Amino acid sequence: MKSNDISVLVCDDSALMRNLIGRIVEGAEGLTLAGKAMNGKFALEKIPKLNPDIIVLDLEMPEMNGIEFLKERKKRNIDIPVVILSSVAKKGAEVTMEALSLGAVDFIMKPSDTNTLDLTEIAEHMINTLIAYGRKYKSGIEPTPGMPGISAPTPAAVLRPYPATAFDTAEKGGLSIRANYNNFPVRAANREETKRIEIVVIGISTGGPNALREVFKNIDPNLKVPVLVVQHMPAGFTEEFARSLDRICPLPVKEAVSGDLLSPGRVLIAPGSAHLKVERRRLAVVAELDESEVVNGHRPSADVLFASASRAYGGNVLGVIMTGMGKDGARELGTLYNKGAVTIGQDEESSIVYGMPKVAFEAGYIDYQLPLSEIAPKISEIVRERA
Repeated sequence: MKSNDISVLVCDDSALMRNLIGRIVEGAEGLTLAGKAMNGKFALEKIPKLNPDIIVLDLEMPEMNGIEFLKERKKRNIDIPVVILSSVAKKGAEVTMEALSLGAVDFIMKPSDTNTLDLTEIAEHMINTLIAYGRKYKSGIEPTPGMPGISAPTPAAVLRPYPATAFDTAEKGGLSIRANYNNFPVRAANREETKRIEIVVIGISTGGPNALREVFKNIDPNLKVPVLVVQHMPAGFTEEFARSLDRICPLPVKEAVSGDLLSPGRVLIAPGSAHLKVERRRLAVVAELDESEVVNGHRPSADVLFASASRAYGGNVLGVIMTGMGKDGARELGTLYNKGAVTIGQDEESSIVYGMPKVAFEAGYIDYQLPLSEIAPKISEIVRERA
């Protein structure tokens, strides 16, 4: 074990699953398997001895299940981040959202089968998720909503210009990826910022569930424009995720369906299986779902949402890009920016993964670079002044 490796405790009542997850962890550079536990009770006993940086937790276990473990974790003031192993079933989605409300930081899908193909499909996402949250914890920053960041927005005048080189880097979990800017719009030199906001669009990925809870818990209850969100999340979870946000948000929140009216103060969450688009009809603007090919490796894609908002509203948009791996959303945020849209990017300190917002920032598309705790107040302020 290297001193900077992220140590992982795997808690699952299935010996097969403990071994499968253990092999993924042991085979990943930057991760070390601290130990295994067959239920929450044994995990609590092992934490002081093993001192893990992150815990992978099943929800359905005998003696002490995942929900009971999270409640006890909170009582004992244990701040080690917990990533849930979740099943696809509707009941799995409901209990996963309950786990997030109890302090779990994120969830990953259990392999539906134990064959090599299935493990290959989930392994990369699991590894990057564990490294991202584990690294935040190991560095002494607890990955919870409201993490401190820079105290003031970065004025557009001091943003870095469109990069001269074709490539730059963005964080992908604990790894570095190369972001290709060749197909990005050149940052407009004489762009004029819109004085009118008609819609808010948000793109977010890893770290998103709890970050969005923070944003929508504190959003202005009198917001005068619709809000559309692309959160990278598996199919079958977004409906329950929208319900969980609706319980804490002063605005109505629901999973989008085709034909939903984009009415003031209504929040629509893209389903996990479809792109979410904005369509302007003769009498109204509505949401449309599209099950076409993935974009930037995702469906839904933030780029698809941002591009459709640009077509429907021009520059009268507030675009927000938040924590997440990769670069989805950054390119079309540039299109919005050049049309005069106001843009917000989450800062590095409060992002679980500073990938999507970093690419947009380094391309020069961000008006306000903000910590998570300041994003809801800034959205509310901008909309209040320009709706």
